[in-house]
Amino acid sequence: MEEKDTNQNQHTEDEYEKICYICRRPESKAGAMIRMPGNMCLCHDCMQKTFDAVTKGSVDFSQISNMPFMNLNLGDLANMKIPDTAIPEKKRIRKKKKEQKPELDIKDIPAPHRIKSSLDDYVIGQEKAKKAISVAVYNHYKRVFSKNKSQEGEEDVQIEKSNLLMIGPTGSGKTYLVKTLARLLDVPLAIADATALTEAGYIGDDIESVISKLLAEADNDVEKAERGIVFIDEIDKIGKKKNTNARDVSGESVQQELLKLLEGSLVEVPVGSNQKNALTPMATVNTDNILFICGGAFPDLEDIIKQRLNKTSSIGFRAELKDRYDDDPDLLGHVTSKDLRAFGMIPEFLGRLPVVVTFQKLTRSMLVDILRRPKNAIVKQYIKLLAMDEVKLIFEDEALEWIADEAMKRDTGARALRAIMEEFMLDIMFEVPKDPGIGTVVITRDYLDKSGGPRIETRG
Repeated sequence: MEEKDTNQNQHTEDEYEKICYICRRPESKAGAMIRMPGNMCLCHDCMQKTFDAVTKGSVDFSQISNMPFMNLNLGDLANMKIPDTAIPEKKRIRKKKKEQKPELDIKDIPAPHRIKSSLDDYVIGQEKAKKAISVAVYNHYKRVFSKNKSQEGEEDVQIEKSNLLMIGPTGSGKTYLVKTLARLLDVPLAIADATALTEAGYIGDDIESVISKLLAEADNDVEKAERGIVFIDEIDKIGKKKNTNARDVSGESVQQELLKLLEGSLVEVPVGSNQKNALTPMATVNTDNILFICGGAFPDLEDIIKQRLNKTSSIGFRAELKDRYDDDPDLLGHVTSKDLRAFGMIPEFLGRLPVVVTFQKLTRSMLVDILRRPKNAIVKQYIKLLAMDEVKLIFEDEALEWIADEAMKRDTGARALRAIMEEFMLDIMFEVPKDPGIGTVVITRDYLDKSGGPRIETRG
C-alpha cells in the first residue's frame, strides 16, 4: 500500500509543477525549488529572504498566520505531510512537456538569398547591410553545424567565429533588423544595452547579465541558448573616454571584459534569477556558438572619416576638395578600424568583430516606402485598427510624402514616422468610433498641414 502511494506521489510530481509555499510562484517562473521536510517547496528568492530576515532578527515566524509549519522544528516536519488543501487541484499547473527537436541540420539553415528575401519583406533599403548580415548568419550556423557533425574523410578545419558590428545613424533599422532576423530563424534573441554594463564590482550589470538574458529567452534551456543571438545595442557608448583621469568603469574596461565573451568562453549564470548567491542554481553556458551582434550610432564618426579622407595634399594636381564628402550618403561605408580606434574602441575588441556592416541614412523615398510597403507597415497597422470598427482608412500619396518630409526635418530616422502618425491619427482614432455612420476616412495632405480636414464618407 505504501509503495502504491509512493508511486502515485512520484507520478503527481512528474506531472505537476512545484509551487513555492510562500510566494505561490510555479517553478517555471521562480526557477528550481528547494524541497523542505514535510513535502514543502520554497523558491530560492524566498529562501534567501528568509535567511536575511533571520539573521537580522526582524521577523518572528511564529507570528505569521499563513505559514503554520514554519514555527515547528524541522524534526517534527520530517514526519509530517503538508495537506493537499494547501494547493487546490484547480490551481495546480501541469508541467509543459518539452518537445525533443531534431539536431541542427544543414538543410534547416536558409540560404543567404532566402534570408535576405525574408528581410526584404520587413526592412526597406539597406541592401548592402542585409546582404552582409545574411551571409554572416548563414556562415555562422554552418559553423555550428560543422562542430556538431563532421563528415567522413573531411579535413579537420576549424571555422572561426564571425561576430558583427553594425554602424548606422539612429532610426536606420539596426535593432529592427536583428529582431526580424531572430524571428525568421526562430532562435532565442537577447537584446542588451551597453550603457548599463559596468566593470565587475561596480553598480550596474555585469557582463554575465547578457548571457543570463539569453538563457531566460531560451526558457532556461542551455543547449537552445548556446545557438542563440545576442545583440548589444549602444556599443559606441563604451568607447574609450578621452581626456579623463578617472577610472573608466563603463568604457574601456567593459570592452576588455567583453573580449572573452565574444571569442568564446564558459560563463556561469544564475538560472531563474538575476542574483548570484549560494542558493541560486547556476548554469554553465558556452558562448562559442552564440552569434554576437554589436550596434551603435557612433556619433562624430563621420567627422573622423572625413578628416582621414581629406588628409591628401590640398595643393597641386592631387588636391582634394574639403567639402567633397559632406553630402556623401555612404560616408560610413569608408570606415576602417583606424577610424574606430580613433573613436575610442580598443584594437582587441575590434578584432573580435571582423564583419563590419554600415547603414545608410534614410532618404525621403525610403521613408515613404517604410510607411506602406513592409508587411507590418505603420499605415497597414492603422488600417487594421480602424477595420475593427468597420471603417476603411485610405492615405493619399501626397499625405505620405508630407509625413516623409516632416520626418526628414526631425532627423531621427524611421522613429519619427511613428511619432508623426500618432500625432495626427489621435483625433481620428478618438472621433471615428463615436459615429457608426462613418464608412471611409481619407487622410489628405490638407489635413496634415492643418489647412483642411480628412475626407469622410458615410456608409452606403
